Amino acid sequence: MSVASRLAELGIELPAVAAPVAAYVPAVVHGDLVHTSGQLPFTAGALPATGKVGAGVSADDAKEYARTCALNALAAAADAAGGLERIAGVLRVGGFVASDPSFTGQPGVINGASEILGEIFGDAGRHARAAVGVPVLPLDSPVEVEVTFILA
Repeated sequence: MSVASRLAELGIELPAVAAPVAAYVPAVVHGDLVHTSGQLPFTAGALPATGKVGAGVSADDAKEYARTCALNALAAAADAAGGLERIAGVLRVGGFVASDPSFTGQPGVINGASEILGEIFGDAGRHARAAVGVPVLPLDSPVEVEVTFILA
């Protein structure tokens, strides 16, 4: 099943590629890989929340934001690769969670990205991953996700 068909089956419409907030491009193709820049959970051009997970932002909400980041990454990768049909799978996910010092649930938050990529790609969505707690992210976003996709 194609990625586009699977997205339609899941009722997911990919967002427009978010404009960079600094001096970088959203994604770069290198060989048979597409590396995305860190994607924030922009929805309709705005962050749904700001602040720290564990202090003002719930882990459940942050998990949804990580899901949004992954979809933004897929949109950026497809744009850079010349189309969604070129994206064959996921190699690696890097997740960053702006965390209150007492918050230790970063892996659960980044599961939002990993789980949606698994739903979309099936076995080809299995990937290596890092989930890191950080003191602050760009624009005070609670979550940022970068993804390396495999090209067909």
